[in-house]
Amino acid sequence: MKKTTLLFLLIFSVSFTFAQQNVSGLISDSSGIPIAGVNVVEKGTTNGVVSNFDGKFTISVDGNSTLVFSYIGYNSLEVPVNNRPIINVTLEDGVNLDEVILVGSRSPRRTATDTPVPVDVLDVADIASTTGKVEVNEILQYAAPSFNASKQSGSDGADHIVPASLRGLGPDQTLVLINGKRRHQSSLVNVFGTRGRGNSGTDLNAIPANAIKRIEVLRDGASAQYGSDAIAGVINIVLKDNTDGFSGGITYGAYSTAIGDGWEDATGETLSNVEGKNRLDGDDKSWDGETVKIDANYGVSLNDKGGFINFTTEFLSRQNTLRPGFSWRKGYGSAGIDGFNFMINAALPINDNTEVYAFGGRNFRDTNAYAFSRGAFDDAPNGELRTVSSLYPNGFTPRITSLITDVSISAGIKHKMDNGWNLDFNNTFGKNNFHYYIKGSNNASMKDASPTDFDAGGHFLSQNTTGIDFSKYFEDIASGMNIAFGMEYRTENFGIFAGEVSSYGLYDENGAVITNPAAQSVATSPLGNDLPGGSQGFPGYSPDNEVDRSRSNYGIYFDSELNVSETFMLAAAVRYENYSDFGSTINGKLASRLKISDDFTLRGSISTGFRAPSLAQLYYNLIFNNIVAGASVPSLLSANNSTVTKAFGIGQLNEEKAFNASIGFTYKNGGFTATVDAYSITVDDRIILTDNFTDQTILGPLNVDAAQFFANGVDTKTSGLDIVLGYETNVGEHGKARIGLIGNFNDLEIKSINNGNLNEFTFFGPFSQAYLEAAAPDYKFGLNLGYSCKKFDTTVSLTQFSEVTLQDFQWVDSPATTQAEADALFPVATDIYEAALVVDLSIGYQLSEKVKFSLGANNLFNKYPTPQFDGWTDQGGLADSVQMGSDGTYVFGRLNFKL
Repeated sequence: MKKTTLLFLLIFSVSFTFAQQNVSGLISDSSGIPIAGVNVVEKGTTNGVVSNFDGKFTISVDGNSTLVFSYIGYNSLEVPVNNRPIINVTLEDGVNLDEVILVGSRSPRRTATDTPVPVDVLDVADIASTTGKVEVNEILQYAAPSFNASKQSGSDGADHIVPASLRGLGPDQTLVLINGKRRHQSSLVNVFGTRGRGNSGTDLNAIPANAIKRIEVLRDGASAQYGSDAIAGVINIVLKDNTDGFSGGITYGAYSTAIGDGWEDATGETLSNVEGKNRLDGDDKSWDGETVKIDANYGVSLNDKGGFINFTTEFLSRQNTLRPGFSWRKGYGSAGIDGFNFMINAALPINDNTEVYAFGGRNFRDTNAYAFSRGAFDDAPNGELRTVSSLYPNGFTPRITSLITDVSISAGIKHKMDNGWNLDFNNTFGKNNFHYYIKGSNNASMKDASPTDFDAGGHFLSQNTTGIDFSKYFEDIASGMNIAFGMEYRTENFGIFAGEVSSYGLYDENGAVITNPAAQSVATSPLGNDLPGGSQGFPGYSPDNEVDRSRSNYGIYFDSELNVSETFMLAAAVRYENYSDFGSTINGKLASRLKISDDFTLRGSISTGFRAPSLAQLYYNLIFNNIVAGASVPSLLSANNSTVTKAFGIGQLNEEKAFNASIGFTYKNGGFTATVDAYSITVDDRIILTDNFTDQTILGPLNVDAAQFFANGVDTKTSGLDIVLGYETNVGEHGKARIGLIGNFNDLEIKSINNGNLNEFTFFGPFSQAYLEAAAPDYKFGLNLGYSCKKFDTTVSLTQFSEVTLQDFQWVDSPATTQAEADALFPVATDIYEAALVVDLSIGYQLSEKVKFSLGANNLFNKYPTPQFDGWTDQGGLADSVQMGSDGTYVFGRLNFKL
């Protein structure tokens, strides 16, 4: 019996010895460069290690097991051990849902189908090189399910910086990161006919698309993890880190000016006979909006430990588009731009445990957009008040141009301590400067002495963020636990700087700027009416508008994920933040993931969130000329801290408060992946820009007819469903087919309007409510079909946009003050833009190993928003910029090359 027992133990011992063994190896990319930080996991277990800075790993595993290698930016690889002691692997470039992601989880072992919250991973490098979409907003509009951005027209600064939203919330309710670090916002406040009125946002188009490796879109509230602005989610832009030499591309494209079917008035009269057809010179061109983009990327290795530096430059030139408008809007169309981008991304390992890194760049844009037209002296209404007839005998259409500069620099150090904790210390600085120049205009009060070009001043916003983060993965706690904590200190500075005197000044009959109204008389027209001052189209900022305000805040967070078992995970986060100008806030988040099987996972989360009022919302102010029914109305946008604002009963701005809930599932089987997530987001005290107040007892001494204010004006609830489906399969010996479907259902409900004792229709009426709701379209679906075979590839994208309903300018011309007046206006002031399907097509051919040519068309069948013929559209065209925009078909060719 003893011999039998001893024999059994010997056999078991030998079997165990053969089953468990150490496996070592080297992980490198296709160029033979070692890759640090690769996750190496024994399949079906939580046993795993990470490759060191030399790309080497050692792991103890079952000799019959399979190792899974995964790393950001590379296709995952499964390799059977087969009792081998050494396994060297090469990872191929690629982006898919199997990759470890940076956003939404601080664990080093999370993939997009493994997270408890929805994350999209978008291969921007591939999209930018094969389609005619030259800017980041365009790419995300057609690739992310609940992302929405439309080019604006006649919206002042929003013509130049396109506002974008996630899950139907405001542009400033989505946090943007670069390589996981907070990106500064634009200094622009969206004021006029645009989505996101009253909001500031991050200018995604300031980041060159060719510098981006991929974009991670976290579609879930994340204020507890990342702080203010993350109510709707987080967009993390990961920069390229390749070291394979020089690559670049040249894109040329243009828009067809053919306006497509359906642009007839109610009587069937064709557009060519509709009164008010766009009459700017050059309107008879067949093509406009000519676009040239030249981009280049160069990456080089710095050492044999994975160090690199990657450079990107991008030149973009796009001319204006012009589309049919009414007589008071002859320049309706998208803005022109000449821009140059430069971006650097670098990392240098010092030793096996320490790495320094830096990234940043500069974006410069010279932009050009048309304002609303001013009639000739004898045109009604009020042409004589706005036009110097000796300069513009036939009237004029001023141009709002700008010089926009974005600069940013981020540097830090990562270190793995002896006790296993990972440290990341970083400082990031960014600044946006927006300088207006008004051209082809006049200051009517200066009469014949008026210049035609004006320096109108502008605004800036800078932000500096210093943070330190600690994290560690504990393999021996349950089935694995990740703990992260850290703190962040941020300072912000917002300013407005004045333009030249003629851009804002009001002049007297003697041609002198009025400094003493009691002793000076305003210049008058030949008909005896007072002439307005300032540059028409956009009045300059005056010394009275100048602002230079700063604030600081600090935040402390704790973030953890516990794998209770191999199938069940719990996550929790809590964050405390304190602002120097309005106080402190605490927010938390709980999330969970349950693997029902290897292929099917349930997930969900709940969280609280907040967004601090921006410095621009607190201190932005301007006296401007609003165009109502073709007439110029002097208006005031009053700073939140001004006595005028208080006199109208508008309180001090407080933070927006949110509650997020999300539940969904992921499924993966072979080449098919699916993520479906439902969400509900309530936001209380949401900051809005009010409608016009006209109490002349307060406004009379200011010489303005109307005033608007920022206020914590509404409570909203947004509910929806996101769908992302993908399938890849081989076709024949060399072909590969890809099918992707993205979809979003969305419903935004205004739960209450916080008007207090103020008239609801004056405070935030149906006109403004419609713009808030239009930022959250009912649905959007995109079907992407791709096929590649040897040297040939093609992609077809079909995007279905939902109906959009807006209220037109009749609400501003004859504002309702009672429900009865509103009920009478709705039937005539409602503009409905019908649902539409847009088709994009691109075809590519590999001319040689180093050269590829692509040809295609966006909006192939020339779909436009439904035209409106009553002359009341907010942006002055026969259609507002909704859905797919108002530019029509864009045809392009692109040449990619490598050296």
